[in-house]
Amino acid sequence: MNHQEMIRQKPVKKASNKIKERKELQSILAERRSRGQVIVFTNGCFDLIHPGHVSYLEEARSWGDCLVVAINSDESVKRLKGPERPILDERSRCEVIAGLHCVDYVTTFHEDTPKEIIDELLPNVLVKGGDWAKDRIVGRETVEKHGGTVMNIAFQEGFSTSSIISKIEQSLQKRNS
Repeated sequence: MNHQEMIRQKPVKKASNKIKERKELQSILAERRSRGQVIVFTNGCFDLIHPGHVSYLEEARSWGDCLVVAINSDESVKRLKGPERPILDERSRCEVIAGLHCVDYVTTFHEDTPKEIIDELLPNVLVKGGDWAKDRIVGRETVEKHGGTVMNIAFQEGFSTSSIISKIEQSLQKRNS
């Protein structure tokens, strides 16, 4: 058997199989917890994926056995970021995040904060970016009350979705002038 035949025979886990509804995810995580696995949770809009996001998610995954990423729904992003956002719809954002090797599961939430979904999923480790003071991290109380840990991960300098959007807008303005 040649190399190409071997590659074709290897099953590929589809990114879309990682996208789960809350109820299904609760069941999956309960089973993984029963095997002693550490569940890591983070959330965000993840509108335009950049190296800072990838680095952040890879580090988050290093804190446990399973990384769950909860993505703000389109309506939630609009309320938080304004009417021009998100750039990518929630299904597209879920598929991109699910395509990352370090991410085990992706789900969405429609509220402005992840408190409700954190209360439902009860992760062992809650991770947020370094711009959040630990005492301001939504869900901290729930996670700590259940014996979990809250972590801050420093941002990779030079990357932000807002700055990428700004660069695109400036480029279009120059082209149109």
